[in-house]
Amino acid sequence: MWSVHHGDMPVGIIDVGSNTVRLHVAHEGREVHREKVVLRLGESVERLGAIPPAKLDEAADAAERFVQSARRNGAESIEILVASPGRQAANGEELLARLEKAAGVPVRLLSPQEEGRLAFVGALAATRRGTRKLVAVCDVGGGSSQVAVGTRQDGIAWVRSADIGSMRLTSRVFDGDPPGEDAVARARAEVDKLLEGFLPPVPELAFAVGGSARAIRSIVGAELDAAELEEVTRILARTPAEEICDRYGLHLQRVQTLAAGAVILAALRERLHVPLRVVRGGGVREGAALELASRRAAA
Repeated sequence: MWSVHHGDMPVGIIDVGSNTVRLHVAHEGREVHREKVVLRLGESVERLGAIPPAKLDEAADAAERFVQSARRNGAESIEILVASPGRQAANGEELLARLEKAAGVPVRLLSPQEEGRLAFVGALAATRRGTRKLVAVCDVGGGSSQVAVGTRQDGIAWVRSADIGSMRLTSRVFDGDPPGEDAVARARAEVDKLLEGFLPPVPELAFAVGGSARAIRSIVGAELDAAELEEVTRILARTPAEEICDRYGLHLQRVQTLAAGAVILAALRERLHVPLRVVRGGGVREGAALELASRRAAA
């Protein structure tokens, strides 16, 4: 049984992203339950500019179901976070309204800066490195990518967002299986154009969070320098998706956007001038859960 003191209860975060809707239930910073459903809202936004009614229904159903699941797993405080689909879709406000009506819990549209900040909080909570060092955290999502730079002691000093993610870049550039070297070259050119003027402070350490980074870790390891990112991009460009799934134990939906994720991560690493260390169990959802638990304990 959970303690009756509300500060000791688990909290639930439902993360509505471009590729998936995910449930994260945590207790004292440790994940105790998770679920996900692939909705690919960002693909609809990229193709149509808005989220179709059927997809709105699916998102609302997922939110309602995940709230019930979070409560079964002990969470009383539950929050829904909406990332790039809510910012980029012409009917983003309708998405938020549908989620709130279906789920009956607070719905929060994250600004790019908030998304970067929560990723920073979650990443640093998952590692003990970088107490006073200048640290960068890169979060490549489906619809956007964030970089936050700061220290554990003083917090964030610099945060920026680029309006490109693995799902959006895949929809724009990649249409073959395997994608091929020409598509990779076009993707690199597109990302370089979107990152023009993207000049973060040079950190001493850099961490990568998010689904693309975790999947790439399965292929080339946790330390992503230029050589590792070049290798994984080459593998993904030349190898059919199902073979990648079988060889590395990855899900097909993730592999279908992974070449784009690798291109974006490589471009961010180049601008940071240090290797990226993939963090497992730390990111936007984890950061949001820590903050929600802190607010709950203080109430």
